[in-house]
Amino acid sequence: MFIGKAAQLSGCTVKSIRHYEAIGLLPAAQRQGNYRIYTEQSVELLIFIKCAQQLGFRLKEMQAMFDRHPGEVLTLELARAAIADKKRELMNSIDSLQRLHGELEAFEASLAHAEDQCRLGSR
Repeated sequence: MFIGKAAQLSGCTVKSIRHYEAIGLLPAAQRQGNYRIYTEQSVELLIFIKCAQQLGFRLKEMQAMFDRHPGEVLTLELARAAIADKKRELMNSIDSLQRLHGELEAFEASLAHAEDQCRLGSR
């Protein structure tokens, strides 16, 4: 199928597909003259890339995942490993944000206490 059809089926733009090829995320399509020809497997990979992006994966992360397993077709094991890594990253971020939130709460409380002390001292 041509690039327009692959874009339509995957929900990606033609520009994105060309970019994914340029950065090595999507294997280069075979050519028929000047036209790129995509397979169903290419469309499935495009759908995976689009979904992964919507779930917070950056293109660099996906490139690193594919670079660790060069030439290997995207497998369920690869996807699961990447998801597990992303979940760990998110949990670390959540922990850091909760800690920061607690520190802000404590700082706010100390400001309120200091303000109360200033009021009491001025009477």
